[in-house]
Amino acid sequence: MNFQPINIDSKFALFSEQWSPKVIAKVNDYLVKIGKLQGDFVWHKHEETDELFIVNKGILRVDFREGPVFLTKGQLLVVPKGVEHKTQADQECELIMFEPEKTLNTGNITCDITVEKLEWI
Repeated sequence: MNFQPINIDSKFALFSEQWSPKVIAKVNDYLVKIGKLQGDFVWHKHEETDELFIVNKGILRVDFREGPVFLTKGQLLVVPKGVEHKTQADQECELIMFEPEKTLNTGNITCDITVEKLEWI
């Protein structure tokens, strides 16, 4: 086996598209995904799984019906399964996500920004 560390910043440098998560690792049935985002996402929820966000760069706002939560570099947030939420960033934000392999980025909503086939980088 060839054990090599994954340089997360180098992986972020490989793409520029926003709202298009990329896979950088797999842990059991979970994927480690990275993505760039700016602007508003769609309100959605994940009925079957929690969702973990870690901010690598920028400021992420996670809106809940009860109000927003703000995350900065090095902070993480777990959104419990079944909780409706929406992400937003005024300037480009780099995000690390940890989710089951079959989890769609838009959860229970299918729209033009739903990514059904994930790219490994």
